[in-house]
Amino acid sequence: MKQIALLGATGSIGVSALNVVREHPEEYRIVALSAGQNADLLLRQIAAFQPVAVAVLNESVAAELISRLPAGNTPDIFVGIEGFVRVATLDSVDTVVSAMTGAAGLIPTYEAIKAGKNIALANKETMVMAGPLVMAEARQRGVEVLPIDSEHSAILQSLRGHGREDLKRVILTASGGPFRERPLEEMARVTAAEALQHPNWQMGPKITIDSATLMNKGLEVIEARWLFDLKMDQIDILVHPQSVLHSMVEYRDGSVIGQMGVPDMTVPIAYALSYPRHLTNGLPSLDLGKVGKLTFLRPDLKRFRCLKLALDAAATGGSMPAVLNGANEIAVDAFLRGRIGFLDIPDVIEKTMALHHASPVETIEAVMAADQWARKTAQGQLTA
Repeated sequence: MKQIALLGATGSIGVSALNVVREHPEEYRIVALSAGQNADLLLRQIAAFQPVAVAVLNESVAAELISRLPAGNTPDIFVGIEGFVRVATLDSVDTVVSAMTGAAGLIPTYEAIKAGKNIALANKETMVMAGPLVMAEARQRGVEVLPIDSEHSAILQSLRGHGREDLKRVILTASGGPFRERPLEEMARVTAAEALQHPNWQMGPKITIDSATLMNKGLEVIEARWLFDLKMDQIDILVHPQSVLHSMVEYRDGSVIGQMGVPDMTVPIAYALSYPRHLTNGLPSLDLGKVGKLTFLRPDLKRFRCLKLALDAAATGGSMPAVLNGANEIAVDAFLRGRIGFLDIPDVIEKTMALHHASPVETIEAVMAADQWARKTAQGQLTA
């Protein structure tokens, strides 16, 4: 039975991960949970899964939990980044599901790896910001980093049973989001409510906006590079509106192996936890007769500038991907708050990147310094 610490328990990935655990109580036990500020949902999760430890964002949320938890067998409660690290590195934990949103997930995930925990990774920012450091540490500790993203899960499955020396390239698919056919001149008027209506996936607000700008695909390119030890010219992207073929691997003889399935995060979450097995779930079978057709298009880098910026950051390397990520988080938050328009998101990121002189990142501290610089600089762009 795997002993799990779940970082980001109240987000969309966290809730789905708990559903997987609930369906397979003989396989998994929740030892620890972490969350931000959603005390109501977290209290229900504590009651259902009885973790021994919980971490929350701040003291006020901790105080609310303490006041509302029943007397008696209550979990230890920790606070802030130190608390997230504490629950991720508990001796009784062997697997950490890293599902926190944004750069905040990097430090707890990295410390979990240092503590010898296997990682089921949904927090792509960990790889975007510090992929070389994270994977080097994982190799040194002999731990697995298994992806939860549907695209990277598809690559992982498509690599099984094939020699890596035969790999030619991987092909990441993207739905194209809700605006793939919207005229560019109309995209300036896109509202947050419109951008949050993803046609195929149910996700949290930040990743949904990233999917609408295609920044998410750019981040996934960087993540794939480090997860699978690829060169940038070995990664391609295709827009696939049906979100049925989740990604593919091409081998040097021209064979292309892909993974298909219904667009539901339950599948990659369960696979990361059960790897290399496939557990049963309550999802319907993929009905290709009902789908009817699968289509593929090249991404339009003029329409989706965020994707181009991500590819540029990856090509530059060093601290630039961390700067890209930090600026993007600031810009997306500003858009969701109504402070900037949809097409202003890439403007903020591009101006921030233009002011940055990339440097090697050989420590996590250097990565976090680049992240903080990017956030401060991007905030300055909002008020300029």
